[in-house]
Amino acid sequence: MNTNQRVLNSISLIKLSDLKQKAIVLVPSLLLLVSCGNNNKQPGEAGFAQGIQSYKVLTLQPRSVTLNNDYPANIQGQQNIEIRPKVDGFVEKIYVDEGSLVKKGQLLFKINAPQYEQDVRTAEAGIKTAEADVNTATLQVNKVKPLVEKDIISHYELESAQLTLQTKQAALAQAKAALENARINVGYTTIVSPVDGVIGSLPYKLGSLVTSTTADPLTTVYNTATVYVYFAMNEKQLLDFSRDSSNTSFRSKLNNMPPVTLMLSDGSIYDHKGKVETVNGLINTSTGSANFRAGFPNPQGLLRSGASATVRIPKLVKDVLIIPQDVTYELQDKRFAYLVDSKNKVKNVAITAMDNTPGQFYIITGGLKTGDRIIIESANNLQDGTEIKPVDANADEVYKGLN
Repeated sequence: MNTNQRVLNSISLIKLSDLKQKAIVLVPSLLLLVSCGNNNKQPGEAGFAQGIQSYKVLTLQPRSVTLNNDYPANIQGQQNIEIRPKVDGFVEKIYVDEGSLVKKGQLLFKINAPQYEQDVRTAEAGIKTAEADVNTATLQVNKVKPLVEKDIISHYELESAQLTLQTKQAALAQAKAALENARINVGYTTIVSPVDGVIGSLPYKLGSLVTSTTADPLTTVYNTATVYVYFAMNEKQLLDFSRDSSNTSFRSKLNNMPPVTLMLSDGSIYDHKGKVETVNGLINTSTGSANFRAGFPNPQGLLRSGASATVRIPKLVKDVLIIPQDVTYELQDKRFAYLVDSKNKVKNVAITAMDNTPGQFYIITGGLKTGDRIIIESANNLQDGTEIKPVDANADEVYKGLN
């Protein structure tokens, strides 16, 4: 090999070495660029390599549901009778205690008022005097009458004697009335219960002076065999109630209302159902509401006057779309659900629902329609266009907590 040939081979080796070094540097750079390019892909976009996830999907169909409308209420006895003294005197005996059950005619109080017993004795004495006067006047008539018939004395004397007799008879009747009034007043010193019920507070103790003009009653007897529960509806609720589709009178609507439930202050449900009976004809201008009254039986005496409770009125709503609350999410004061289209791709749709919802469900008023499919399990931040694998859910299982 000559000198020129050796020089050419050396140059070729140098160039091949340079190419190898450049290739070594270039390949990692290309891999880095490819990696960076793939990192710009997002879930749901073309080119993002991932497995299609499965989600439970419910096809919406109209259903019927019972809504419960709750109203704060106040309980009052069917009769709240204030027991007041009709005579003046001192409280001599108290035969009952606060909160005790009493029967009609049962003795409650004894008032010491000796002046009325003295009035009875005085009236009895007055009757005896009046009877004596009547007898004297009768004798005078009997004495004068034959003399007049024989024309011994004038007829005027007979008429005068008869008028005197009538006056004495009237005085006797007045004396008897005074005796009756005195005995009535004595009867007022013994006070009995006018109805079956429960005794309220006893503000007066033994020895207290009471009068017919005393501000506070001796007690109040609450007749709670049946109780009245009072609650209020605002104007909008009252209009909704009046404008239902039955096209009947307001009284008929009341009569056709279903039995109502009473929730007690401890959250328990009262054993007996009640019936809405009346509604006040006037709307309270200060509160903008109308008062309703429902009656409830109270055989065990569990309900007491003055207690608070909640009236629950059921309302059947037919052919509505219902979805669980926990399959929706809220964003910027709007509520959304995940709609699945015919290509099994997700779309976030805004929905509207009724204010009064049955338990853990929403009654849909907008955004969804019959036949739509929605995801009914937890799905975090699914983007529009994300493809899923739908799994049909059992509607009976979904709505098992629904009334």
